[in-house]
Amino acid sequence: MGDEQIREAARSMPVPELGPTLFSAPLDPRGARVAIVTTAALSVPGGTPARGGDPGFAVLDDGAEVRLGHESPNFDRSGWVLDPNVVFPRDRLHEMADDGLVGSVAARHLSFAGNQQPTTLQAIAMDTGPAAAALLRDDGVDVVLLTPV
Repeated sequence: MGDEQIREAARSMPVPELGPTLFSAPLDPRGARVAIVTTAALSVPGGTPARGGDPGFAVLDDGAEVRLGHESPNFDRSGWVLDPNVVFPRDRLHEMADDGLVGSVAARHLSFAGNQQPTTLQAIAMDTGPAAAALLRDDGVDVVLLTPV
């Protein structure tokens, strides 16, 4: 499938209504525990890589080796190959913690597959998204750094 076909398909894809955005007062990042949530379909070696349309997520221990799961020939992997922090900025986050810019780095991060369909977006909004948020909340995470890939 070429770029034009993908763009045309995306133009006709419905966008879900998620309701109003709630306001919460920002935290001082210097005291916050931060986790990364990415849509890069990352997995650990030997783990099951996420596929398009999979509403689940992978739990990535902070020090774990990770691999990129996107399989589309249209996905440019050059940034990942040169510096994985472009997709999963774990090293930069640790540098920020070392410099006192954030309180601490979470012990676990999460990865979803970004190539979703409207039916799986609903499953994420109703099921796996809240489960992911609960996991992070149980880990004491205050702030999430979202890297949409």
